Amino acid sequence: MTTTEVRKFSGGVNQRGVRDHNERLLISTIQRHGALPGSDLARLSGLSPQTVSVILRSLESEGFIKRGEPKRGRVGKPSIPMALSEDGVYSIGLKIGRRSADILLLDFVGNVRDRVKTTYKYPLPGTIFGFWQHGLETLLAKLTEDQRARICGVGVAAPFEIWKWHDSIGAPADEFAAWKEVDFAERLGELCELPVFVENDATAACRAEHVYGRGKDFSDYAYFFVGAFIGGGVVLNDSVYPGARNNAGAFGSLPMPKTGGGVEQLIDSASIYRLEAAMVAAGHDPAALWQEEPDWSGIDEVLVPWLDETGENLARAALAVCSVIDFEAVVIDGAFPAAIREALVERVRASLGRLDGRGLLLPTAECGSVGADARGIGAASLPIFANFMLNTNAGFQRV
Repeated sequence: MTTTEVRKFSGGVNQRGVRDHNERLLISTIQRHGALPGSDLARLSGLSPQTVSVILRSLESEGFIKRGEPKRGRVGKPSIPMALSEDGVYSIGLKIGRRSADILLLDFVGNVRDRVKTTYKYPLPGTIFGFWQHGLETLLAKLTEDQRARICGVGVAAPFEIWKWHDSIGAPADEFAAWKEVDFAERLGELCELPVFVENDATAACRAEHVYGRGKDFSDYAYFFVGAFIGGGVVLNDSVYPGARNNAGAFGSLPMPKTGGGVEQLIDSASIYRLEAAMVAAGHDPAALWQEEPDWSGIDEVLVPWLDETGENLARAALAVCSVIDFEAVVIDGAFPAAIREALVERVRASLGRLDGRGLLLPTAECGSVGADARGIGAASLPIFANFMLNTNAGFQRV
């Protein structure tokens, strides 16, 4: 597939225009609660049954929702639950990490349909945009014409001010400074004319967890994503809160006491790059940390101390953020196997029980559920939410 052919996929869902408020409300309600009959959608949305019926017919005719099996057993006609159609909408997400990058194809209900991945020593613009060109062509070549027409946009999850982190990942400062001039919408638009949405990578991961993971369990929580560098996100009143300047939940910058005295940021005391450095010093190959299916076995002599230190510092960070906002939970996920996540959360719970929490209502420490794909899934969900969902989930009724 040539670049010219890629650029042709600029219409489809996007050119139909964004949905109106009531359509967004019903789509968002179905996404939040799952398949529901029109009567329940009317009750939860506050719309009249007649209005709901008209909108559902329209959405079904356009292929965005589908009918489920009729539910019998009640007086009158059986109710028919309406669900989002997996093939109703697609979007593409680009995750730019410190050690790897991913391009994901996401469907309307959050399933990852396809992906391409690359790893590197450190990300440079030429590397990333070359990967984007090849990866996009690879994904699109597998789709039918109708599927391509239903792609609604591209979302990008990138580290905040990535050019400032060259020291921590061993990148040449002069080359890394090129990121400061990058306009993602312009550069990605050179290959496809779909709309581009950009978000901080940790906020994108938080959005993925909130929409497709543990988000339904808590109304207010702090989210920590442990990647090569740790980051975070904030959820308030059932809604991801990005902040006035799109940098809320920048927990990696929290000051932490440093072993041996002094202060360092959380990013320097609870990130995977610290484990990577310990592996190199111990003679292990750190490439195992960044594989598509990472294998963290056989490194206990460096892994256990890293888990202990990271768990302690995450607990301190949890107390710090809960002193500002009364979060009911801290949700912890990362770019590591599920067993590592569980071991880390257990250490956070133990540390929360030991630390001085006077004046605070201690949060519960919980495992996230999306995993290493959270940043890519969060990126890919951005165009779907921009075109089809309400901007906030605040005010949704809980079933």
